Amino acid sequence: MEPAAQSKPPRKSFLASLLRFSAALVALMILLTIGSALLPERWKSPSGEIALVHIQGMLLDSRDIVRQLSSYRQNPGVRGVILRIDSPGGAVAPAQEVYDEVMKLRAEHKTVYASLGAIAASGGYYIACAADYVLANPGTLTGSIAAVMAFSNVEELAKKIGVASVVIKSGKYKDVGSPLRAMKPEEQKLLQNVVDDVHQQFIHAVAKGRGLTVSEVSAIADGRIMTGQQALALKLIDETGGLEKTIELLAKKIGVEGKPEIIEEKEKLPFLDWLLQSSLSRKFAATLTPSSVPRLQYVWFP
Repeated sequence: MEPAAQSKPPRKSFLASLLRFSAALVALMILLTIGSALLPERWKSPSGEIALVHIQGMLLDSRDIVRQLSSYRQNPGVRGVILRIDSPGGAVAPAQEVYDEVMKLRAEHKTVYASLGAIAASGGYYIACAADYVLANPGTLTGSIAAVMAFSNVEELAKKIGVASVVIKSGKYKDVGSPLRAMKPEEQKLLQNVVDDVHQQFIHAVAKGRGLTVSEVSAIADGRIMTGQQALALKLIDETGGLEKTIELLAKKIGVEGKPEIIEEKEKLPFLDWLLQSSLSRKFAATLTPSSVPRLQYVWFP
């Protein structure tokens, strides 16, 4: 009687199981990735001793920067923050909001250093003044301690093409700055007072942050642009150097031995930009779009 042949596990069954396992693993990875992306930032717990916050382009909205600074202020693991500033400034209020948030960081005993990149002028420099220590490259463009409001007058052009303006208003200054008529002397005086007021706010912020007198700052607060080397001579910065030097100095200041761990948020691109690997970010694109209305600004824009 012949012995019964030993049964072998079917090869197809093994391959099917392997494929099912691989598919489940891929699906799990996708779900984890999506879940991590959708998880609110405040629920995440990044670890690191130094946080790096980028402040780039025209300052038109401070919400994202303030959110980052606020989260690092509440993170006990973060001992120091670096502001990497590459901005010519922008609207007054966003610069002041970021300045105030930096001061809150310092009040919570977080050490804040500012690293000025290619340009950190006007509102960009305003923010830097809130830091404990400021570094700039010798060739960084900075300064421009002043405020500005810009208006256009197309009255003569409107007359040539037959456009007339009819304004119904409840106050004599309600349409001040209209591009369809010349500005009256009393209107210019009104707006000059507004600009002068925020200019004084800028001067006092610099004096407080840099440990200078108001008269010392006022002497150079005429909108002049300057290099990092010139700013050092005027005590507007503490030292020359780039981002890596700033990291090294801050790590030493807070007592970190070896290479510090850096927390840094990456810019979130829209899906289409990510898909096309666009090199033009939303923030940079916004800086290329002119404002439709005049803004009171701490900005340097030649």
